[in-house]
Amino acid sequence: QSQLVESGGGLVQPGGSLRLSCAASGFTLHYYAIGWFRQAPGKEREGVSCITSSGGSTVYADSVKGRFTISRDNAKNTVYLQMDSLKPEDTAVYYCAAARLSLETMIRAEYNRMDYWGKGTLVTVSS
Repeated sequence: QSQLVESGGGLVQPGGSLRLSCAASGFTLHYYAIGWFRQAPGKEREGVSCITSSGGSTVYADSVKGRFTISRDNAKNTVYLQMDSLKPEDTAVYYCAAARLSLETMIRAEYNRMDYWGKGTLVTVSS
């Protein structure tokens, strides 16, 4: 069964760091762009960052530029989101998704355009 599984979420203090992982099983990520998305209660799902299949290009939401870094290791079939200088407004469920899309399209977070979604991991930033 093909699936994406996120891990690494948890409770951190403002200014702290977390690294999220998105691991694929049952298929290879080689041909897919990967995006990280987040959704807070009562809010729409928004794009956080996306990376091309080769890892050669990335995009970030303005709200996380300079604080978050997306990367991938195709040999490990895994994509990462390093989150530094976390703020309370970063609190959300974080999801990864895979698609054969341009990054500009992918970061729009249109649910049905993605080929695979993970079930999410909760990040809570609070003192």
